[in-house]
Amino acid sequence: MTAVTTTTPTRVRPARRGFPYGRAVAWTVMGLIVLITLLPFYWILRTALSTNAGLSADPTNPLPVDLTTSGFERALGLQSAEEAIAQGGAGGGLDFWRYLLNSVLVSTLITVCQIFFSAMAAYAFSRLRWRGRDQVFGLFLAGMMVPAIFTLLPNFVLIKQLHLVDTLLGIALPTMFMTPFAVFFLRQFFMNIPKEVEEAALLDGAGKIKIFFRVVLPMASTPIVTLGVLTYITSWNDYFWPLMVSYSDSSRVLTVALAIFRAQTPATGVDWSGLMAATLIAALPMLVLFACFARRIVSSIGFTGIK
Repeated sequence: MTAVTTTTPTRVRPARRGFPYGRAVAWTVMGLIVLITLLPFYWILRTALSTNAGLSADPTNPLPVDLTTSGFERALGLQSAEEAIAQGGAGGGLDFWRYLLNSVLVSTLITVCQIFFSAMAAYAFSRLRWRGRDQVFGLFLAGMMVPAIFTLLPNFVLIKQLHLVDTLLGIALPTMFMTPFAVFFLRQFFMNIPKEVEEAALLDGAGKIKIFFRVVLPMASTPIVTLGVLTYITSWNDYFWPLMVSYSDSSRVLTVALAIFRAQTPATGVDWSGLMAATLIAALPMLVLFACFARRIVSSIGFTGIK
């Protein structure tokens, strides 16, 4: 008779994972970066919610001094000149809504036109075959190495000859058609679109123009939205060129108006509360816009940089 012996399998205990020191350090560093990034915005909000007299008496207080919304009231034009002067303002006023409308009109005009014309140029550089295409594209990209300050004087002379000084169109015209970065950005995406899609459209009888509007542009909606957000933010924050061209309230944008508001210094000192309130209101739309499209912007930049 044969004896049968059975062996019970031994359980292998999983090795204990040690404390993830690397991840902890990474999260700590990221938290510090976020804190350093958000600290200026908090300080702007703290200054805007303080009084000018309180800021002078206690400038290092991390909390709002003499909590008030008078700075926002002066920035939005809700205070009279007497009230503004009594609270440390200049009393000159800020036609905030007019300047806001001018900024919206200029930024929208630049964004819509620049994306449209840049998309057509990018499609021509990526899909159409014509003599000297690569040489022209290289020359076009060389424009990215030219500092913007070198083009201010020629652009001003051109705008003056066109009698567009002190107009919203004169502010938007130099960057309204296309920029080397916009063309390069969209061209990289167009080159990744499969040619079989366009060839199928050609077999169906579609021409190049119809393929561009019906096939290519819908497929490029993500990079177009990303480029639109970047262009809108850039045109919204532009300061030096609008300062050169606009001379009156009819064409003055918000960035220039804030500088003039800063220059209206009363005898008691700078109206820091009103200035920070106006700055925060002016920056708030761009912060919300970037926050909504931040992930799409990062993914689109990474995708277009592959090829």
